[in-house]
Amino acid sequence: MSNSKNMRWGIIGCGKVTEVKSGPAYQKTVGFELVAVMRRTKELAADYAKRHHVAYHYSDADALINHPEIDAIYIATPPDTHKYYALKVAEAGKPCCIEKPMAPTYADSLEIYRRFAEKQVPLFIAYYRRSLPRFEQVRQWLIAEEIGKVRHVRWHLGKPASEIDKSGVYNWRTDAAIAPGGYFDDLASHGLDLLVHLLGEIKMAKGIAQNQQGLYSAKDAVTACWLHDNGVTGEGSWNFGANDHRDTVEIIGNQGIIRFGVFHEKPLVLENAFGNKNVEIPNPKHIQEYHVEAIKNHLNGRSVHPSLGSSGLHTSWVMDQILGGS
Repeated sequence: MSNSKNMRWGIIGCGKVTEVKSGPAYQKTVGFELVAVMRRTKELAADYAKRHHVAYHYSDADALINHPEIDAIYIATPPDTHKYYALKVAEAGKPCCIEKPMAPTYADSLEIYRRFAEKQVPLFIAYYRRSLPRFEQVRQWLIAEEIGKVRHVRWHLGKPASEIDKSGVYNWRTDAAIAPGGYFDDLASHGLDLLVHLLGEIKMAKGIAQNQQGLYSAKDAVTACWLHDNGVTGEGSWNFGANDHRDTVEIIGNQGIIRFGVFHEKPLVLENAFGNKNVEIPNPKHIQEYHVEAIKNHLNGRSVHPSLGSSGLHTSWVMDQILGGS
């Protein structure tokens, strides 16, 4: 059934994120195969396997993890089960990619990181924006000092409350037991991790987190300030009861500014003494494509993946600092 030269992957949690964003990337990457999926509801796992032409499907994670034909595991469940499954994968000694955020708390993330480190098993975190070409362009502008020395970065993300939020229908993304920061955990983690990738690690972060709307148990309004190791200062605000949808990052240098959106695919903007430059770089249909390709190159010893367990752990620490360890 399988080409023995390929690395054979299994997915734990074949939900919405795996339909287009990630699952097909494991199938389309040369040298990888997706051979098994698991979901707690057996019928849903079977349906996914049939639609995506996957050989095996399970409702039991242990059966997938310990299957002899599976070489590596992608965990795509809600964050509150990441540690539970990740520790099992580490014990099995198989390379693993975990959806972001790494876990709901820094403490859980640290336990995951330490277990994989002890077993000397590769661990990746699905902060795929580090691998996307549009953000590589931003990184190259920074390396070339197109805006001189970076002084400050600010990011604002605002979204109105959704109909699901207003209805009171259960949504794990706004359940404080699973995601203490609500949409902040799900969305801000992407951008903060990206800013660390672009500007270096953060050595100090503080924040204020509140529930302003009372629509769900998690936080819905967060503000923060932070300091990167290299002295660059940062500020952020994330509000999920705003009037409209805004997503704007500004990286301010002593000779110019770079503007872009973390989620919006609007043009990248570079302003400096030579004028203004707008660059459009669309994301791929399967947005984790470059991330998964980088996993292959890392496992083959060709290059180091930009989003490993260590960087995912750092982002978890930053999130914890902003939320006050909640």
